[in-house]
Amino acid sequence: MNINIADTPDECAREAADWITAYAERVLQTRDRFTIALSGGSTPVALHKLLAGAPYRDRIDWKRVHVFWGDERYVPFDDEKNNARMGFETLLNHVDVPSEQIHVMDTTLPPDTSMADYGALLHRYFDGHEHTFDLVILGMGDDGHTLSLFPGTEVVNEERDWTKAFFLPQQDMFRLTITAPVVNNAAAVIFQVEGTKKADSLKEVLQGDYQPDKYPSQRIKPKTKDFVWFLDKAAASKL
Repeated sequence: MNINIADTPDECAREAADWITAYAERVLQTRDRFTIALSGGSTPVALHKLLAGAPYRDRIDWKRVHVFWGDERYVPFDDEKNNARMGFETLLNHVDVPSEQIHVMDTTLPPDTSMADYGALLHRYFDGHEHTFDLVILGMGDDGHTLSLFPGTEVVNEERDWTKAFFLPQQDMFRLTITAPVVNNAAAVIFQVEGTKKADSLKEVLQGDYQPDKYPSQRIKPKTKDFVWFLDKAAASKL
């Protein structure tokens, strides 16, 4: 695991974009495809916009990129809370990824059906391969959650199923998510974490006792050497 601390959120996003672009170039030198799971929330917006513009956009062969999402709120695609919508608006509408290689979590289906279908899709892509995704991009909430792995939820400790749907009472909505085992078998994983509100939880996740039910981001323990935390100084202020 490596920790990269930038002075500002903009610098944090730029350093993540530099790393992702160099890594994608490296993978595509020897592979026919590059599979990536995107994150939701507000933190990735600046990163997406960098990747969608020069020089990053021109360095990645987007026609060989296959796009997935780590989690989704069970709301329509046109809802402003929809993670896939944000991904299209900030990145995918501006690069040449073939539409058949973009895999949103379908919120027109019942939640369990949607996740059963998504899990089957992931198995078709990755069964028989050494790793799952080439890259998973993650964020972390103020409470230490990542993906839709929220403190105190059963999905935090899921070991068998690659995808799960569940109702989250505090948000009064269903959440759709991939699970920790899928991420932990990825070829590369990065976290992008910014802001003082996350400093206390980040300290616990990185330096505290192992309490994944309280700080679910601790469940992310990939086997790969390509595991990087991109932080700004505010988020890292308690480390």
